[in-house]
This record gives sequence, C-alpha cells and structure tokens, in this order.
Amino acid sequence: MEKKTTKRNEETKKQLTNRLNRIEGQIRGIKKMIEEDRYCNDVLIQLSAVESSIKSLSNQVLETHLLTCISNEIEKGNLEVIDELISLFKRFNK
Repeated sequence: MEKKTTKRNEETKKQLTNRLNRIEGQIRGIKKMIEEDRYCNDVLIQLSAVESSIKSLSNQVLETHLLTCISNEIEKGNLEVIDELISLFKRFNK
C-alpha cells in the first residue's frame, strides 16, 4: 500500500510548527508545576488549556484536509476517501 503524504507550503508548516511549539511549552510548564507541587486546580486548568490548544490545532488540520486532500480525491473519482473520512470522524468523536 502506498504511503500517503500531504504537501504543505512553507507558511503553513511554519504556522503549524509554531502552534505545536506553544503546546510543547504548555506541556513543559505543566511538568514544572507537578515538580513544584503546585495546587491540583491550577494544574487542571493548564491541562484544560492544552486540550483546547490541541483540539483547535486538530480542527485546523482537519479543515485543511477536507478542503485539499479529500476534495482532490473526490474530484479524481476516488470515493474510497469517504470511508477514510468516516473512520476519521469516528476517531475524533471518541
């Protein structure tokens, strides 16, 4: 089976990488909070912020996927991507 790839322009790569770097920083901050025995409520608030950041990034990648990868494949007549999309939504809604 052929491994699929997605070509992203440099601006998109930079934008996604910047968001991932911010999330990575949030995670490091939470780790430090744990090491410093910070109050559970404060840690949970930061964990919630990370979850929101990841969800937002996921939605951005999903939107791009729909507008590019999926629509291009449907235009080519490859309707198998609909099954891929259904599977993806099932995973997203767990």
